[in-house]
Order: sequence, then structure tokens, then C-alpha cells
Amino acid sequence: MRAARPGGTALKALITAVLAGVFATQATAALLPNAPLLIAATVAALAVEGILYRWQPGMLSLFAKAHADITVRHVLRDLLLVVGLLRLAEQGREAQYTPLVAGLLLFYALHCAIQAVSILVRRTRTLPVLTRNIDASALRLSPAPAALLRRPGYRLLVLGLPTTVGLAATAMSREPLPAAAGIALSLVLAAAGLGALLMRLLPSRRPAGEQEVLDWFDAWLADYRPTVGLYFSGGVSSAYQANMWLETMSRLGERPVVILRERFMVARIAPTDIPVVCLPKVSTLMRLEHSTLQVLIHPSNSGKTSQVLRIPTIKHAFVNHGESDKLSSCNPYAKAYDEVWVAGPEARERYARAEVGIEDKDVVEIGRPQLGAVHPRSGPPAADARTTVLYAPTWEGWDGNPGNTSVIAAGENLVQALLADPDVRLLYKPHPLTGSVVPAAGAADLRIRDLIRAANQERSRSHSAPSPSSPSPSPAERARAASELDRLTAELDRLTATGSRADADQMERMLAQGAPPPGRAEAVAQATAAWEEAYWASLPQAEHQIVTDVRPALYACFNVADLLISDVSSVISDFLASGKPYAVANTSGLPEEAFRAAFPTVAAATVLTPDASGVPALLEAVRHPEKDELVEARGVLKLRLLGPDEPTSQQRCNMALRDLSTAALNHGARMAQTQMQPETQPQEQPQRERQVQPRRLAEDLLPGPRRESDAGAGAGVEVGADAGAPVTPPSRSVPPV
Repeated sequence: MRAARPGGTALKALITAVLAGVFATQATAALLPNAPLLIAATVAALAVEGILYRWQPGMLSLFAKAHADITVRHVLRDLLLVVGLLRLAEQGREAQYTPLVAGLLLFYALHCAIQAVSILVRRTRTLPVLTRNIDASALRLSPAPAALLRRPGYRLLVLGLPTTVGLAATAMSREPLPAAAGIALSLVLAAAGLGALLMRLLPSRRPAGEQEVLDWFDAWLADYRPTVGLYFSGGVSSAYQANMWLETMSRLGERPVVILRERFMVARIAPTDIPVVCLPKVSTLMRLEHSTLQVLIHPSNSGKTSQVLRIPTIKHAFVNHGESDKLSSCNPYAKAYDEVWVAGPEARERYARAEVGIEDKDVVEIGRPQLGAVHPRSGPPAADARTTVLYAPTWEGWDGNPGNTSVIAAGENLVQALLADPDVRLLYKPHPLTGSVVPAAGAADLRIRDLIRAANQERSRSHSAPSPSSPSPSPAERARAASELDRLTAELDRLTATGSRADADQMERMLAQGAPPPGRAEAVAQATAAWEEAYWASLPQAEHQIVTDVRPALYACFNVADLLISDVSSVISDFLASGKPYAVANTSGLPEEAFRAAFPTVAAATVLTPDASGVPALLEAVRHPEKDELVEARGVLKLRLLGPDEPTSQQRCNMALRDLSTAALNHGARMAQTQMQPETQPQEQPQRERQVQPRRLAEDLLPGPRRESDAGAGAGVEVGADAGAPVTPPSRSVPPV
């Protein structure tokens, strides 16, 4: 949760005070009675409600927690109008308002009935399985009811508006006709809404029931026959952890599937052609045990991970969503997986140093397949060109360690030092979770953004010209670039659109996001590359940028940056693929020598102190490569962190998957053989035969040439070997080919 901007709390207090004031005024006017004041207070109350729904929706939940939700406020508003009418009525004419009160009560009864039926409709539309990129038309999916019928507060406000207006008009004219007309209109609208919802409960209009959906899902699994899955569970802001592995999954040469656990996460997974299924219930998740899935890849740990680890027919590999020297990169939870796939030798040694129980034979080096999108350094920056510096700090973490992020202690100093250099263009890309744990980090992030905006305004006022080697584009060229960016944005939005309304529910989105058209993934990749090129071309060369949207991605920022400044995180490990200089802010309180010793990823970095005094010398080394003394160190560190360039990381990932899939098949074959054997086996059966037979069965099940040894977990007996002789288990690291 981002830290609140100054004045946010004061604004909420002001709105609350105004709302309480208009209700108090309305009550006073009803009791006096004073018709003009009563009408003015009613209009003011409706205006405040509109402001809440339009600009302050978060306050609606706060009022609801205080038992002052829209229903209570609406009933109170109409009740005060009725009290005012009774007080304003002439002696003996109070009875003429009795039908109005009866109609008002009937309207609220219809409102409650609509809410009850809408809950029933919502339950029929809440399926046990959600999908994307799968044709689920057999489940009789349908568009969602109108948002007006699904949102009780908004519904009451809109449908009850004629009643409130009619009562206010009657208070002014002392004639019951306006109130009667308003109540009648509200009753007609409410009855129509109730009828529309009831129609959806008819058997012919209802979607498939739970058992029918589960049977359909089993049939889809049997037809698609997935072999590898990406399993992910997390919070609203954590979808990036899964998204970074989507392209790698699509290149595995298998039948992949993305398995999610939270319903909201389905919409947050990036555009992909891989089938996506969400299985919220454990009982539904366990149906995977009888599928063809062999391997699940896990980019993060979560409480729900333990649930899928109970499936014995699937092997599990932990790949993490990034590697760094932090303790989170060698979490003891990794012991729960069959294998831990890491980038390079340093990660293997990190697990050994941490002594968290990860055996070396279970660690497989695959590199970082995602880094194919990072362009290697093509040469030093042009002599007179602006130096593009990417400042990408990480977040504060859960443990409160001041060394986790530089934003609090050093961020403003670093940014001020960079902005002070007229030949620097700064790209600021904070971590999306910044400020979610420590409010001071969120506040510092906001101050940094203000510094960058102020610097851009200053450059604009001073008409700062770009360097001679990169002249400023003319207004016509800028206009053409902006027009091209708009066109590409529209094209990319079209390719990645969900095909459903903004207020669609999950079933409607599931209906709209069926089987993708052929070639969509390739079209999205090409459109994204073209968009990124147009994006950077459209920006003023002298203007600093705050990059917080999904586009451009972090790796796109890598490709245009000459220098990275970051913290101890996976960002610096990934940036090494470019071969460009990088710096790390030391906010840990350790001396530089101890800081480098504690964090091996800093070995080839320039270490900056919190006061940012080293920034000028750092920029000088970037602009004059002959002064860069860390070139060779970066090459050595890249090999340690990311592994060799050949075979490619994608090839090594494919090999690791193939070996673990083989282990899963062999394990399944042994278990099947065990279940087929009688409970009591003859004692005279040779030991060697009992060990070799399951392996032969597994080899018969495997496609392709017969393997000489089992790469699975616990395998250590080669075909034809003497069963009595000890055999060393094969290494699980993927060897070069």
C-alpha cells in the first residue's frame, strides 16, 4: 500500500464532516420544519454521495465498517424527508401521506429482494474453475448482469433517486403527487431489475453446475495432456513474479499450462497464449494428480504451495523470480521441492553457505532464460551524448533491514547528484512494492518523484538543449513520433485486450478469453518491440522519466541505459547480461570491504555511500571507458552469477525439464508397478530383478531412445549393473552440450 499523500487524511475527515453536517441540517430542517432548508440539505447529501462514488470510493468501505453504509444513509435521508412532510402537513391531512410511506416501504422490500436474488445469481456464476485461452463455451457461459444490478449501493442510489426527488418536491409544494410519481417510478425500475435477475435463475439460462464444470475440466486435461505447469499463488502486486516466466514456458517445447490459485490473479497474468487455469479449492487442485502433468515450476513460495506439493505424481522445481545475495534467495522452504533451479555457480554456493538443508545434488544451474531480452553492450556511449542512468531501487522487504533498499537513506541524495549533472538523463523505476511495509519508503519515493518533476520543469524553463551529437528533433518529428506511439499503443491494446467490458465479472471474461487466434503471441511480441522503440523515440532527450507503468518493462530500460544504480537485488544480477557498468548503494552500515565480502554480487560494482559523493567519478568512468577498471570483473562475475553463454540458458532450462520429467515418469512407473504386484512377494525373488523391472517399465513408457540411467530422484542403479555394488547417483547439474 502506497504511503498516503499529504492532505489525504484531512480530505477524508472533511468529507465525513460535510456528510455528517448535511444530515444534521436535514434533521434540523425536518423538525423545525423548514422546507427550503430541508431541500437544500437533501441536494447537498446527494451531491456528497456522488462525489464519494466518483472520486472517493475507498471511503465507502470505511462508512460500511462503521455501519453507515449506503443503505443506512439512504433510508435515513428518505426518513427525514417523510418526517419533514408530516411536520409540514396541515392539521388533519397527515393521512394523505400514508400511501407514500407504504410505497416507500415496498421499494425497500424490493431492494432487499434484488440483493438476495443477485447473490444467488452471483453464486451460479462462480465456477470452481476459471480459465483463459481455453474454449469453455460448453459451460453455457454468458455476459454478466448490468453493473447496476450487481452493486447494491450504486443500485439503491440510482433506483431510489426518483423517490428522493419526488419527496423533496412534495415537501416544497405540499402536494403528494410528485412523491407518488417518484415512488412509483422507483418501484417500476426495481421490479424490472428483479425480473431481469430472476430470469437468469431459470434452468435454461443458468451456466453449468459445479460437477459439470469439474467433469469438463477433467475432459480438457485428458484432451490437452499438459506436461509442465507454472504454479503461482500470490498477492495483488506479485503477478510480475509469474509474468517473467511466461515467455520461457512458451519455449519449453512441451504442453505448458499456468496454474493459479486466486481468482483475481487470472486477470493480472500478462498476455500469453499458454492455457491458464485457476483452481481456488484444494479439492479441485488434487484432480491434477490424475493428469499427465509431470513437472510444476514454482517462481515463488506461498502458503498454498504446500497444498500442491502433496501430489505425489508431479515433480516440483523452484526457479524463484530473481536471485540476489539476500537471505530470501536461499529460503529453507526450498527443501520442499524436488529440485532448485538456479542461474549460476554463485547461487549453488549461496545455498551451501546458508546451510538451510538444500543438498548440492538437488541444485541445477540453468541460467536466466528471461535475459535473452537484454541486449549486450555494443560499445561505449557516444562522446557527447547524454548519459542515461537507470535508478531502480528494490523495496524495503519484510525484515526492516536498512540495507534492503536505498530509497530511504540514499535515494534523494543519489537523485539530486544525478540531476545536478546537465548531461544526465535519469530513468527512475522504483519497485512496485515500495512503501508496502515501511511508510517512510513510500514517502521517500514520493519525494524523489517530486525532485524529478521539478528538474524537468527547470530544464524546460531554461530551454536546455541536448548534446551536439544528438540534436533535438523538430516539432514535426516529435509530432510524428507521438502519433506513431499512439497507433502502436492502440494496436498493442487491441492484441492484448480481454474482449470484455470493463465491469465484466470473471465468467464474462472467461467467455471472452477463449482459445487465442493462431499467431497472437508472435504478433504481441512484434508489437511490443515496435512500441518500445517508438516510446523511447517519442520522449524529449533532455527529459528525465519516472517509469511505473507495465510498459516499458525493466529489461527495456536496461537496453537504453548506460549505467544502472540499484541495491543488492536480482536487478543487478540481470543487468550483468548487458556488460554495462553498474553501482550499488551501500546503506547497510558496513564498511565497503565488508559490504563486498557479504554480498558477492557487488564484486564488480562501484559502491556508493548514502551521501552519493561518488556519483561524479562514476559518471566519468562511464563516459570514458578507459577509466572503467571493472570491465574484466564484470565478465568474471557474469559467468559466476548467470553461467556460460553456451549452451544457452533456454537450452539448459529445457534439458533440466527433460531430466526432471524423466524422473517423474520413472517414479510413476515404479509406483504403478508396486500397486500391480501382490501384497506378499515370494522371498526367493532375486533382489536384482525387483530393482530392474520397474526401470525397464519406465523406459518402455518414455518416448525416444532408451536412456542408460535414471535421472530421477533416488535413482542410482544403472541397467545391467550389479545390484549389489554401490553406484554413485548422477549429478543433477545440467552439463554443457
